[in-house]
Amino acid sequence: MGNWKWEGTDREGRRLSGTVSAGSEREVRRQLRTKGVRVRKLTPPSILEFDIGEWMVEKGFSKPFGQVELCSFTKQLAIMINAGVPILQSLDILNKSEKNVTLKKAIKGISQEVGEGKTISEAMLKQNGFNDLYCNLVRAGETGGILDIILNKLADHMDKQQKIKSQIKSAMMYPAIVVLVGCAVIYGMMVFVVPKFMEMLQEGGQEVPFITKLVVETSKFFQMYALHIAGIGFLLIIIMKAYIKTPAGKIIYDKFTMSLPVFGGIIIKGNLASFSRTLSTMLTSGVALVDALDICIDTIDNKVIAKDIGVVRKAVTEGKTLTEPLLRIKYFPEMVAQMIRVGEQTGNLDNMLDKISSVFEEQVNMLVQNMTKMIEPVVIVVLGGIVAVIMIAMYLPIFMSAGGVN
Repeated sequence: MGNWKWEGTDREGRRLSGTVSAGSEREVRRQLRTKGVRVRKLTPPSILEFDIGEWMVEKGFSKPFGQVELCSFTKQLAIMINAGVPILQSLDILNKSEKNVTLKKAIKGISQEVGEGKTISEAMLKQNGFNDLYCNLVRAGETGGILDIILNKLADHMDKQQKIKSQIKSAMMYPAIVVLVGCAVIYGMMVFVVPKFMEMLQEGGQEVPFITKLVVETSKFFQMYALHIAGIGFLLIIIMKAYIKTPAGKIIYDKFTMSLPVFGGIIIKGNLASFSRTLSTMLTSGVALVDALDICIDTIDNKVIAKDIGVVRKAVTEGKTLTEPLLRIKYFPEMVAQMIRVGEQTGNLDNMLDKISSVFEEQVNMLVQNMTKMIEPVVIVVLGGIVAVIMIAMYLPIFMSAGGVN
């Protein structure tokens, strides 16, 4: 991929020249042909103009763009469209200013497709990172002539989803750091400190109590098999991650996480919040209920909840209301299902779902705070208890010896 210099004429025979970024001569000619340019001369890019970033994307070495980058792109595109900037010019501006090489290449691909006569949603479908929800909403915005409004809704939707994920990550960060530091301290004491104490005790010929013997034996075990334990643990993590990626493994993992105290509630409420907001956004944009449920199923990460929503979708296609099958889901709150019933009866389902998603998000926030309050003292007490046992085991023989001398 590089900048090709070209010379040619337009449809009226006027001489033109310029540069175009492309990966091959065929692509250059195709781009210029769509602009009505007849190529007379092409100069390939020099080796100095080689774009290593795009090469890494093409070879799959570059990290894909995430929700944060996509949300920023969506907001900027909405602002430009609302300001009356033509779509191709908007995409060109965003392409030049984008820092993420993967998203930059995707924007460029979209721009090329749109320049050839495709719709924005069709062009986005061909790029990795733009899911069905995103593309269907963009299609609805194009059809209704409200693309900027839909893009703003999308950005708001992604912002709120990212907020829930950030809350969960931040809640788990502090306990995780405490556990890691605590484990490192305990390992260091067992491998380096305990053997030194044992040397002192053996030199003094002091009697060793049971608790000290237990700690010493544990220390010897750590010294002999620490690397083996770490290797086995690392291998088990790799195997577990590989199994979770399989359909059967993902279902078992999701069932297990949903059954955990407090954390299971966060998983359930977080997914239901995402489902409610996604469905609300789709219905507000004019997408049919059955099609919206299909997209919701694809966007839900938890396979157990996605399967249950699939049952709901089937019931809706058979002519039932949305409320009836939702009431049969054990973890779906009855009060929320009744709120959805009211929304269906009043023809205000999209707004009701938006309110429900806000309720779920508040509950997730409360559960995250409660989990943080519960985990922190438990972790500190457990790690502090282990360290205390080690210290008592080491100093107890010294205290016993001192007591015997007196």
